[in-house]
Amino acid sequence: MIAFVFPGQGSQYVGMGKSLAEEFDVCRETLSQADLIIGESLTELCFDGPEEALALTQNTQPAVLAVSIAAYRLLESRGIKPVFVAGHSLGEYSAHVAAGTISFADALRTVRRRGQYMQEAVPVGSGAMAAILGLDESVVRIACEEVADGEVVSPANLNAPGQIVIAGSSSAVQRASERAKALGARRVLKLPVSAPFHCSLMKPAQKRLESELGRLIVSDPKVPVIANVDAEAKTDGRSSLDALVEQVSAPVRWEAVVRRLLGLGVNTFVEVGPGTVLKGLVKKIDRKVHTANFESPEGFSRVETLFNEVHA
Repeated sequence: MIAFVFPGQGSQYVGMGKSLAEEFDVCRETLSQADLIIGESLTELCFDGPEEALALTQNTQPAVLAVSIAAYRLLESRGIKPVFVAGHSLGEYSAHVAAGTISFADALRTVRRRGQYMQEAVPVGSGAMAAILGLDESVVRIACEEVADGEVVSPANLNAPGQIVIAGSSSAVQRASERAKALGARRVLKLPVSAPFHCSLMKPAQKRLESELGRLIVSDPKVPVIANVDAEAKTDGRSSLDALVEQVSAPVRWEAVVRRLLGLGVNTFVEVGPGTVLKGLVKKIDRKVHTANFESPEGFSRVETLFNEVHA
């Protein structure tokens, strides 16, 4: 069985989507549609930057979603469809667009505001995130708890074995990073982000987004969406939205998402959208599965071959 997984913030780069738009009408039309929905040229930002503008959260989120859905629509138009979908953080919105839970237009507008709300929840510079490499989740939690000292710091992305991201106030993240090193972390990397996503500091953003999502027209997903918050398959519109609300301040349980898909019989993962982050994480979780990423015309034949092998 095949699953499509959609990337989140951090996978963006200047030039993303350009070769797809030049080669395929459906991709070009999707990006043009995104420009009209947002009311400015996301396409120009994706293709030409500048990088600093593309990296702004309120721009990154709709841009990554637009490129991901442009790639997805091409696969769909060629009859290449998944049995399950999932996405990493922001990517869960792309997954729900692919599943038909929410419209492309609603998703673009919502993730732009999601980015604004998340940025506004914490003053720039007062929050941080860091990747802890080489420690188990239980040890990372201990590191955070031991040095919190009344501030917020906690696991935010449980990405793969030995790859966990923490988030919280800048000083607490720094202390937890040092403690993780003392507890045996192989490496600690401060991430270049403008806000501490997926921790309790995001509660104000979560409350604002909840009212936004509550106004959307939703449908039951056409294919199950495995949610970040609990790695459960969402098959109805209401629980899908609840998961998107909770996701703002809850950890992204990506390893659990992939393991759930494996348990459901998925043996082929296609990362649909910019970058290869999720492809790499899937391989860290299970080296035996088939993987591919689709962000350019060169990747299409690999995806097509895998799809045909799965359905042979």
